[in-house]
Amino acid sequence: MDEFMQEAINQARKSLNEGGIPIGSALVKNGSLVASGHNKRVQEDNPILHGEMDCLNNAGRVGSFRDTVIYSTLMPCYMCAGTIVQFKIPKVIVGESRTFAGARAFMEEHGVEVVDLNLPECVQMMEQFIADKPTLWNEDIGEL
Repeated sequence: MDEFMQEAINQARKSLNEGGIPIGSALVKNGSLVASGHNKRVQEDNPILHGEMDCLNNAGRVGSFRDTVIYSTLMPCYMCAGTIVQFKIPKVIVGESRTFAGARAFMEEHGVEVVDLNLPECVQMMEQFIADKPTLWNEDIGEL
């Protein structure tokens, strides 16, 4: 397992343990971890604090994002994908997209390379969460 995806998974598990949605993210620049984060919508009562947004917030000002890679345990939604495109992050490595298709086509249309690892660990974590807390999940993806 790639150490950066493992960090994203660790962040997702941290969110789950805090009563939140199990999505984690990690930002890498020049082969080094810059920051990581996890979905905190529930924990901080903040509708836009998705895993990728928390990670980027934790990274702070890094100058250019053009030489970064962002990892996420789940395919980014349109909000997070828009931020990835806006910041010109060239590559996204995703744990899975089976439970949520996200905005892959949007990112690719804007020149972002998207790699979907289809990791069973990420799929199982989200499937279990969706089964256990369908209302919270539907709130997160705007389906309520």
